[in-house]
Amino acid sequence: MGFEKAGAERKLQLAELETLRLEAYDNSRLYKEKVKAVHDKHIKRSEFRPGDLVLLYNSRLRLMPGKLRSRWEGPYKVKKAEPNRVFHLSHPSSSNLIKVNGHRLKLYHGEKMNENKELEVFLLKDPATEAD
Repeated sequence: MGFEKAGAERKLQLAELETLRLEAYDNSRLYKEKVKAVHDKHIKRSEFRPGDLVLLYNSRLRLMPGKLRSRWEGPYKVKKAEPNRVFHLSHPSSSNLIKVNGHRLKLYHGEKMNENKELEVFLLKDPATEAD
């Protein structure tokens, strides 16, 4: 009689443990859904159209970090947009088209550029020393 009662008690404990495990699994799933919804709400989806000015991320600067160097180059003009966020860009000073993934682009908020506007480039030199 003692064994039967202990067996029934153990089965009841296992059933209760299983319900607690399933409840914890459901709570975890609900928590992950809420966190994903909050995360997705803060993501800014950027869509570029032909004619937009964009900046291009230069990933090679990670290898030679410069403290004051910007990792963004440009502005470039979007000439063509393809599916899967592939964009064809052109630089104002050259006629070549560059094919780029949309993850490497961000919208340029500076002044609008004319088609034939020349870019002014400043080359920085080290200060002259007495030995020079």
